[in-house]
Amino acid sequence: MSIILREELKDPRIHPMTTVTDAQVTTDLKYAKIFVSVLGDEEAKQNTMLGLKKSASYARHLLATRLNLRNTPELIYELDESMEYGAAMSKRIEEVRAHDEQVSRARGEEE
Repeated sequence: MSIILREELKDPRIHPMTTVTDAQVTTDLKYAKIFVSVLGDEEAKQNTMLGLKKSASYARHLLATRLNLRNTPELIYELDESMEYGAAMSKRIEEVRAHDEQVSRARGEEE
């Protein structure tokens, strides 16, 4: 799916910094939930999700030609914001570390 999304789908609404983070397929192979992360603002995320949903049948066709399954799953896209959450948490941790270093230096200078 990642290769199809990156190389085959030419919808201009799909942000170039879109990544497939996970895929979950039902046991009967009727549905595949594709989790995507979009590095961009809220408008880029909305446009990307719209573009992906509009091109789902074409992406499914491309997937069918690559996988050669009897039934190709219907694609359902979900926005995954865990990468952004992780980046935000890392930034906060770094800010706390920098603050702690400043406090430590200030205490060292007072002594």
